[in-house]
Amino acid sequence: MLRDKRKGLFKGITIENAVIDVGYFSPFVPPEWIAAHGLRPVWLRLDRTRAHTGDVAKRGICPCAGTLISQAASGSTPRVLVLTTCCDQMRYAFAYLGTVTDLPAFLMNIPSTWQSSQVREFYRNELERMGRFLVQAGGREPTSEQVLAIVEQYDAQRASAFESRSRMSAGQWAQTLVELRGDLATNIVETEPPPADEGIPLALIGGPLLADDDSFLEMVECAGGRIVVDATEGGERTMPARVDRSHLKDDPMDELVRMYFDTIPDVFRRPNTRLYQWLGNQVSAWAVRGIILRRYPFCDLWHAELHRLRQSIDMPVLDIDVGVSDGGEESRTLGRIEAFLEMLR
Repeated sequence: MLRDKRKGLFKGITIENAVIDVGYFSPFVPPEWIAAHGLRPVWLRLDRTRAHTGDVAKRGICPCAGTLISQAASGSTPRVLVLTTCCDQMRYAFAYLGTVTDLPAFLMNIPSTWQSSQVREFYRNELERMGRFLVQAGGREPTSEQVLAIVEQYDAQRASAFESRSRMSAGQWAQTLVELRGDLATNIVETEPPPADEGIPLALIGGPLLADDDSFLEMVECAGGRIVVDATEGGERTMPARVDRSHLKDDPMDELVRMYFDTIPDVFRRPNTRLYQWLGNQVSAWAVRGIILRRYPFCDLWHAELHRLRQSIDMPVLDIDVGVSDGGEESRTLGRIEAFLEMLR
């Protein structure tokens, strides 16, 4: 997949004529790999307020997949999509979009197991297969030097953002993480560090946050909580490992495999012991006093994990299922958050 360097394709790490956006919604898709092909990676900001979520809910589809289908069918997503097999809902979304749209879309197979060299090789082969798709979609085959330069730039950007983590609200941090998965145009919003006793420190875990979920984060803060650990699908839990530069120079592709496939903990992985190891370390480091599990209806993975979460982490867990946004649901959610925080006081 990597070829010899051709003059004029890149100027530093600024991609020339990068006019094609590639939307994706899984942390196991490296934006560096998309950018190395001369395309612009875009982490999808799905908005339930503009989607026919009532229609998809009747078919047993989670709000994430249903919103993706609605926005893609209406032309509100990038012209090229990359989805993954991390959940059955996204598999359905990929299949359904193939029948109702002509959008170029790629389904990347992500193994749930991770403890053998064979599955690592499978993931690498999927990256290479995705690369061929990106070339067909209008991209260019990258050189090893180009991949190396872009991976290092993304790593530096992520490191800079994490240094400012404590000076951001939950909403600012969520937006920063979206930008870190984009085209290196992140502008980190710096704020004054919050007082140490401002709000009860909480961990938020569960499925991805959608574009209209800022109100949920604000709701927690207004009720007296402070989300210090974002363990949602798009949070810091699913950011890749720091770059090993010596390994990167030796084999850029294998370093991408290590950074993403080898290290990201997730609920769908079998075994998913790394998820609890990561969460336990974060809970201790940030002196977390309670966990909010925020899950969508029809998300069997997170619903099934609730019991084990309560057994594995010795602290109170609030289980909140979120569906179609309306006034009644928001009032119910706020009441449960307030009661949970009152118990922690």
